[in-house]
Amino acid sequence: MPLPDTMFCAQQINIPPQLPDILKNFTKAAIRTQPEDLLPWSAAYFSALSKGERLPVKDRLEVNATHKTDTGLTPGLLKTLHKQLSLRETCSKKDLQKKWKGLCLPVDQLDDLLSLGSFGSDIDWMEFFALGCSALGGTLVSSLIIACEILTEDEEGGAARIPFDTFVKLYTFLAHLDDDMTQDHIDKFLSSLRSQVNEQSGMIQVSNFYISRK
Repeated sequence: MPLPDTMFCAQQINIPPQLPDILKNFTKAAIRTQPEDLLPWSAAYFSALSKGERLPVKDRLEVNATHKTDTGLTPGLLKTLHKQLSLRETCSKKDLQKKWKGLCLPVDQLDDLLSLGSFGSDIDWMEFFALGCSALGGTLVSSLIIACEILTEDEEGGAARIPFDTFVKLYTFLAHLDDDMTQDHIDKFLSSLRSQVNEQSGMIQVSNFYISRK
């Protein structure tokens, strides 16, 4: 049906007062996040905005981020997922798939990670987070460094401290996926680090285990 030949003047067009700020924030978010496909990311953005949920937006533009051939993940995208899904200890597989697709990440990579972790319909978020770090880091130590850098509340370039209990969970989960890693080795490694944990804060920092090797 053709549009009616109706002329509108500026006084007849009602522009919601919030619209300019919404569009401005959306544009800034798109520039920081650099989604692979703008349309599905935009749908995820406005869906989250309308529900008062965490937005699929990076903290900052990752100028030097490199995408491996087997994953579209970057530390910034993994941190975004963490903010969206870490509010509870577990998340549903359906919710994870939705957030993953909203960030335009490859579905086959998600399927591989879910299979590797033998996850069911309910997913321990920190275990999945650990696998995401492993996909980025390659080695166990590199994966743990990435985890600390994402989880820390220290300023960028600082000590990258995280709670030791969190470190133990991440390390133990990833170590158990390595068939060559014995429980005795895991226990000895954690025991060697325990003496370096700040007794008051219960925190451990990257420099405490950076030079450690399997």
